[in-house]
Parts: sequence; C-alpha cells; structure tokens
Amino acid sequence: MTHWYEGPLAAFDTETTGVDVETDRIVSAALVVQDAPGTRPRVTRWLVNPGVPVPPGATEVHGLTDDHLRRNGRWPAPVMEEVGRELAEQAAAGRPLVVMNAPFDLTLLDRELRRHRASSLARYLDSSPLCVLDPRVLDKHLDRYRKGRRTLTDLCAHYEVELADAHDAAADALAALDVVRAVGRRFATRLDRLSPAELHTLQAVWHAAQARGLQAWFARSGTPEPVDPAWPLRPELPAAA
Repeated sequence: MTHWYEGPLAAFDTETTGVDVETDRIVSAALVVQDAPGTRPRVTRWLVNPGVPVPPGATEVHGLTDDHLRRNGRWPAPVMEEVGRELAEQAAAGRPLVVMNAPFDLTLLDRELRRHRASSLARYLDSSPLCVLDPRVLDKHLDRYRKGRRTLTDLCAHYEVELADAHDAAADALAALDVVRAVGRRFATRLDRLSPAELHTLQAVWHAAQARGLQAWFARSGTPEPVDPAWPLRPELPAAA
C-alpha cells in the first residue's frame, strides 16, 4: 500500500510585501504538484503587480523590486481568481496541499480574494474543502522537544532536503513538499494509520496547543503577545464600528 506521503501531493507558497496578513499583498505565488517522490513536479507560477510599493525590507528577502513587478507582474484580480481556482482543483482531486505556516499564506490569499474579487477562499472551496499539511505544525508536534528554530530553511537542514533558492515561491513550495514527505517517512509508525483528512483535523488541535504554549512563553518572558490559535485560516477581523 502506498502511504499518503509517498503519493500525490501539491504545495503552495507566496512571496509578499510584508508579514501582516490583513494589509500586505502577494507579489508572487506558486503551486507545485508532484505525483510521487522523485518524479518531475508540475509548477505554476504567478507574478503580481500589487499596486502598492514594495518595502525595501521585503525586496531584500525575495528580490522582487517595484520596477520589476510593474514591468512583468499582472494585476491582482485575475491572478487571485486563477489561484483560487487552482487550489479548488487540488481539493476536488483529493490531493493534499502542503503549505508551510499555512495561517500566513492561506489567510493572506483569502484577504486578497476579498480585496480584489469581493469573494473569499472558502467560496472557491464550497464543494471540496482543502486538506492541508503544514510541515511546521507537523514537525513541532512530532518532535516537540527538539531545540532550535523551525523555519523552512531550518526544517530543510534537519530533514536533509535541498532548498536551492530560498524565498522563491516555487522553490519554497517544492522544499516544503519534500519536508512533509521526509516527516512522513521519519515518523511513519505514528502517521501511517492517519489519513490526510484526519491529519488536517489533528493539526488544527496541535496548532492551537502550540499557540497557547508560545503565548505562555511570551508572558513568562515579560513580553505578552497574543498568538492566533486558528489554523489553517484565520477568521476575518470584524469590521470597524
């Protein structure tokens, strides 16, 4: 029997103008689909002219400048429509979607769909909900006492996965997909009996517990900071009165 981590997977990643999911914008995105480990992935890329300036700090991370995006990027509205439809196709095909730190990328996509399409990610997924695998949540739960950071770069180093071009959306998506396969193999005795759908449900519980632990750590450190427990998508903020 082929286990889920050796079967078809997709992965999604974005590069953005910043880290605020409510106000920042997507400047590039990629969807990677791979039928089995070692097979050639199919890659779809999007480059977006966000219509707002890209802060220098963001450009330093992903290398995408205002000038490059103005010249080569597409307007956000049609891009967000295409991305929403592509993710819906993955869900309809029953293909699990790998998203590193899913509450960031999926929430930002949802806000972009609301901003540019007067829609939401949930509307694209009405008929088939996404089944998300988040390498950060999985690794943190399965190897919870390991010290050190758990960025994608750190996870790639730990699981011996190649990350050829960090902060390129397609490269990051493929690396996250490979990390999830590596996590599945390493913790096979704990994961083999779980379906991706069951794992999706469990990750929401695990992430909430991780968020509570992180918030408690902030409090003990004297720097109280709220940590959102929602996964894989943060709820929309209520409109201002």
